[in-house]
Amino acid sequence: MARLWEKGLPLAERVLRYTAGEDHALDARLVPYDVKASVAHAEMLAATGLISADDCSAICNGLRDLGESFAAGEWSITLEDEDVHTALESHLTATIGAAGGRVHLGRSRNDQVLTALRLYLLDASEDLAARVQGLRDSLAGLADRQGDVELPGYTHMQQAMPSSVALWSSGFDEAFADAIDGLDACRRRAGKNPLGSAAGYGTPGLPLDRDMTTKALGFAATQGPVTAAQLSRGKAESTLLFEITLLLQDLGRMATDLLLFYTQEFAYVALAADVTTGSSIMPQKRNPDVLELLRASSATAQACLDEALMITAKLQSGYHRDLQRLKPPLFRGIDLAVDSVDIMALVLDGLTFRPENITLDESIFATEEAYRLVTEEGLPFRDAYRQVSKRYSK
Repeated sequence: MARLWEKGLPLAERVLRYTAGEDHALDARLVPYDVKASVAHAEMLAATGLISADDCSAICNGLRDLGESFAAGEWSITLEDEDVHTALESHLTATIGAAGGRVHLGRSRNDQVLTALRLYLLDASEDLAARVQGLRDSLAGLADRQGDVELPGYTHMQQAMPSSVALWSSGFDEAFADAIDGLDACRRRAGKNPLGSAAGYGTPGLPLDRDMTTKALGFAATQGPVTAAQLSRGKAESTLLFEITLLLQDLGRMATDLLLFYTQEFAYVALAADVTTGSSIMPQKRNPDVLELLRASSATAQACLDEALMITAKLQSGYHRDLQRLKPPLFRGIDLAVDSVDIMALVLDGLTFRPENITLDESIFATEEAYRLVTEEGLPFRDAYRQVSKRYSK
């Protein structure tokens, strides 16, 4: 098996392991995207007369078959393959012969991986946004079931003003709607086609039609100049991780509320038995572990964001192997967000508020009383504020 950069020189096993890193394991999710991009690239090469129609047909059919057989578990990416790109081209050449070696004309592994990653990011952001909408549906279901239940609204951890399950839910619903908007905005940076920029300096002498692959792959625009492609590495990734961090912070705040409400001292809510765990020593315990892990999730997301930002912070322009290390925090952050959103939706579906345990302190209506003095008796608000405050200053 020859890697894409192979020149017949020896490579130390430990160097291969270090430079390949986790790519051979991580790249499984990129196979369908690399297949899609490679098919579009081959069709463009044929349209511009750079390869024959027969070779194009063999390449495209072979790539599609490889994508299907990979999904069926018939082959995998190994350390010797190094990454998805070498694995696909090697299997393709072994399957269709010399024509497989023509698919790499006019591209580098640099723009190849970036194209596959951006196609993946477009799908990942759309998928996550759909899951957040599912979370909003679960929240709406809770509001429909128990929206009228009164709750104390807290400031400074003290009862402050009257609230309700509907009002509590609607605040988080707006936050999740904002998250969907943020995820949609991520598509702007991911929606630029880098294919054909090669190693960052184009393909001199080749009449590539980059706009053709832009249209075929569904990108919003062709990225230019070619030097911009590698300079933009990490931006789409970090943008998505930033939105994920904000989203998981909102989930963490919701989890914190529910953890407080679930304590025996509050007992405002009951959790479904199938989302709680037990204690290894205390027979009576049902623990809200899932909410505690949700509360911690934003720390992991922010660490992923910080890692991505620091990798690219002071790189010289052009391609550098450092960029390979963007994949682990990116994929880890996306997977965490998907799991966290889905698990919170499950918690909300089985959540029940317990109005019999919820008591609003009399003082919680103080602001409402001050407003009544203003609207019914004509007092200036500050005078009404002071008059009401005297009742609670003893």
